[in-house]
Parts: sequence; structure tokens; C-alpha cells
Amino acid sequence: MLIAFHKPFDVLSQFTQEHPSHHTLAEFGLPPDVYAIGRLDRDSEGLLLLSDEAHWNDRLLNPRHAHPRSYHAQVDGEVTEQALRQLRSGLDLKDFHTLPCKAQRLDSNPAHPPRNPPIRYRKNIPTSWIELTLTEGKNRQVRRMTAAVGFPTLRLIRVSIGGLKIANLALQPGQWRELTAEEQQSLLL
Repeated sequence: MLIAFHKPFDVLSQFTQEHPSHHTLAEFGLPPDVYAIGRLDRDSEGLLLLSDEAHWNDRLLNPRHAHPRSYHAQVDGEVTEQALRQLRSGLDLKDFHTLPCKAQRLDSNPAHPPRNPPIRYRKNIPTSWIELTLTEGKNRQVRRMTAAVGFPTLRLIRVSIGGLKIANLALQPGQWRELTAEEQQSLLL
């Protein structure tokens, strides 16, 4: 079984509650014996896959497969072409050097559901949206990358894994469903 879940903001990518104020996957009526394939930080949103089949973990997370994952990041400020070039070429983040990635500015605000609570709003400081496609997934990597080029991330949403796009799944935050065989195949593209 392979499940797509639209992880909301402020939910841990695990079933075990470590603190009474933390929300976990256990609150969403998921089937027993599934586990998250990878993770999204508590303050990140978007596509999270869960399965009861171990082979998916290796196929989607092992770096030798260079499996792409795309994110929309709302950043503080008007992102520059120079910052995008830096992101594309890879960055030194002290404990590791990121691999080159795809990075582009989104011309308009993407049609994501509103976040609860909304991001902070500052009248005199604009925000912009970028899309990053990575083939690695280190701890808080996207946030660290955007901060390293001078544009801290305010909101982060995983929008695709392989060829599977959250927009095509029509899931609202907190919703999940089992993937069809065709959708599972799109992950491997």
C-alpha cells in the first residue's frame, strides 16, 4: 500500500507524540502499519508518502537513485537571479555541500491552500515564491539553502515527488488517499 498525504503545517512526520502540544500523523486516521517515507519538518507542508512496503523507502530516498523532489518556498524579499544561480550551482552549508539543483522564481503566487496560522506579514518587505527541485534531502536543507543566499524561507511546501504532483491529487491539508498503480508508476519517472 502506498498513500499520499497532504501534511499540514505544525504536524510531525511521525506517529509517536513526543510532547503534548505536538500534532502527529496518528491524528489523521491512517491505516495501521504504515510509516512515513522520508519526512517533512513540523513547519513544512505538502506531499508526504506513507507505505507498509519497505522497497519504497529505498527507491525514493536512497541517493543513488537521484529521485527528484520539488518544493515551493515563499521567501522573505524579492529573490534575485544571482541568488537563484547560487542555489542552482550548489552551496556550502558548513556540514555539507549541496548538490546542484533546479531553481526558478515563480511569476505568480501559487494556488496553495491558506496556512493556519498564516505567515507573518510585513507591509514594507515583499515576499516572493521560488521552486526548487532537489535530488537529496538533508535536514532542513531548503530552508538552509534559501537563508544562505539571503532569502529566508517563510513557508515551505513539497509539491512533487518524482512525477507525482500534489496538485493532481486534489488533497487538502490533512487529507490522504491510497495511490493508484498508475500514480505509483509516476513516482518512478
